[in-house]
Amino acid sequence: MHPGGTGSPVSSHGSFPAARPRRLRTTPAMRRMVAEHRTHPADLILPAFVREGISEPVPVSSMPGVVQHTRDTLRRAAVEAVEAGVGGLMLFGVPLEKDPVGSRGTDPDGILQRALRDVRAEVGDELVLMSDLCLDEYTDHGHCGVLDARGRVDNDATLERYAEMARVQADAGAQVLGPSGMMDGQVGHVRAALDAAGHQDVSLFAYTAKYSSAFYGPFREAVASSLQGDRKTYQQDAANAREARRELALDLAEGADMVMVKPGLPYLDILRDVAERADVPVGVYQISGEYAMVEAAAEKGWIDRDAAILETLTGFTRAGAGLILSYWAVHAAQLLTARR
Repeated sequence: MHPGGTGSPVSSHGSFPAARPRRLRTTPAMRRMVAEHRTHPADLILPAFVREGISEPVPVSSMPGVVQHTRDTLRRAAVEAVEAGVGGLMLFGVPLEKDPVGSRGTDPDGILQRALRDVRAEVGDELVLMSDLCLDEYTDHGHCGVLDARGRVDNDATLERYAEMARVQADAGAQVLGPSGMMDGQVGHVRAALDAAGHQDVSLFAYTAKYSSAFYGPFREAVASSLQGDRKTYQQDAANAREARRELALDLAEGADMVMVKPGLPYLDILRDVAERADVPVGVYQISGEYAMVEAAAEKGWIDRDAAILETLTGFTRAGAGLILSYWAVHAAQLLTARR
């Protein structure tokens, strides 16, 4: 019989009826039972922005539903994440003042450090508290490091600033730090600084394969970035895959506890490769542009928003991610719980 016909198709190997995979797709319960990959709410990490000097949350226009939080609304968002079963919270600070070396990023009283203390006091160990370890939010030039006399990012001078940032973030209660600047040697340098300061239990979630991407645009609004130009001299080139393997080997050798691929959807092949090679937990960051595309298409009525959210998360899980940073983390956790 032809596929889709009536009766029992005959196997080419004899008179026995051929297998019919569609039998395992007949009902939602059947599909759930035989699903090969499942995303769990605890796999999800919510990136959140906290802004200095505001009394009400400020919507991010290019990311509908995402805001720059006040310290008070951030505390409430952390509680909501706990209640939804989300695994972690990754914090980004948006300071009032910026300078060439990103001083507010290493100030113990800077907005990110105050927010870390707030959230830790609010929810304790009920979720994993993470912080972005990078200078781009704090520098007036918008780069992820300090600049040399010729206006180039100075790798080694930047490492010293990262070490200082790591100490103040850990002192403020961060349990996981995310070195995201793509400086050579950043994981090892930060690990040594943490250990020397008595923070041996603070983990490092390395941004191992962070590509220079067209999809970061909305994020730059969210952190009020001052960047003019691009970060192509230190973020990875989209054309390169083998390079990610080298970055992975270096980060693991330097002591990374977890590794990440960023962005997500355009780099599923990289995610799969990293997941097959790494012997530590592997994450993926579903970035602002990915979020904005789905939200824009859903607003137009072109796609089913919730179905698209869950499909993208399943794609990351299927490619090997055990941790997923997503601005939909709370909503997705609620959807996943409802489906169980």
